Amino acid sequence: MTLPQDLIICGAAFVAGAVNSVAGGGTLLSFPALMGVGVASTIANATNSAALAPGSFASFYGYRKEIFGVRHLLPALTLVSVAGSALGALLLLRTPTPLFDKLVPFLVLAATLLFAFQDKLKKLGKRPTSPDHLERLSLPVAAFLFVVAVYGGYFGAGIGILTLAALGMIGMTEIHRMNGLKALFAGVINLVAAVTLFLAHKVDLHAFWVMSVGAILGGWLGAGGARKVGAGNVRKLVIVIGVGLSLQTIWKFWLHG
Repeated sequence: MTLPQDLIICGAAFVAGAVNSVAGGGTLLSFPALMGVGVASTIANATNSAALAPGSFASFYGYRKEIFGVRHLLPALTLVSVAGSALGALLLLRTPTPLFDKLVPFLVLAATLLFAFQDKLKKLGKRPTSPDHLERLSLPVAAFLFVVAVYGGYFGAGIGILTLAALGMIGMTEIHRMNGLKALFAGVINLVAAVTLFLAHKVDLHAFWVMSVGAILGGWLGAGGARKVGAGNVRKLVIVIGVGLSLQTIWKFWLHG
């Protein structure tokens, strides 16, 4: 990979890190950047998941005080995320690259729609409760989270939004606590998927290190700039990019290719 290509994916990861700290949806920026510099779709997907993991765990650590009151949920969340993500990654390994290319436009569009309507999803099933109440991870919610983890291991974009919706189903309303649990869930999903795909030689290690640096710096330094732009404007930009990428990949993989 050339220096200009490194700068492109590092810059995309930087912006994605900043966007994730404000509005979420950074995957819709970093994933197409990898494809844009010539990385195959399956490799780009695996590499992107691996590069996102460190930032999720850093976010989880930042919310450690808020999470203390629901620490009993962590083992169940971890178990569900490990099992689901491993299955999703294995499904990805069984998917031929040409078939995954055909799926990319619809996966991106689904993630974009999740991002666009995340506020409504977050309210799904939410009922009033005390932020100090010790919520229980019910079987239906665990099953829903397992499906989210499978999707996350396979593709990944939008898992945070779905996780917040699931936590709302069990009555959680304290956003910092929910974000902390979401960070753990997403971090484990990305980590398990990354390890599984790394062992199968599906992760571009050079791109992974370049993007990890960019994402960490973006989350740390770029958040201020993203906040100045405004969460609403950032969200609009991500949605436009997501829709544009969907149309571009439909043309590339369905109409032109």
